[in-house]
Amino acid sequence: MKNLSYSTTNSPSFLRRVVKFAVAIALIGLVLVFSMLIFVAVLTVGAMAWGYLWWKTRDLRKQMRNHPLGAEVIKGEVMEGEIIEGEVIRVVGSSNRGER
Repeated sequence: MKNLSYSTTNSPSFLRRVVKFAVAIALIGLVLVFSMLIFVAVLTVGAMAWGYLWWKTRDLRKQMRNHPLGAEVIKGEVMEGEIIEGEVIRVVGSSNRGER
């Protein structure tokens, strides 16, 4: 068990502490540089994706801009006016039931 004892007589020298501090600062600097590079890469890819989407949807935006408001297109025809949605219940009398 004598080999496992810790000696407290020799503390780290001043030079060793300075070297550890310099290595820690250098590692922090490298981490910051790499994180900045990753951020720039993600930002660039995002800007390229936005530009691609903007370019591909320009015709659709032009069609939406030129489309008349309030008109509905049904099989190539433009219908304008007010559309009232609802149900119609038709009551058939006893005299009309046999006729078709």
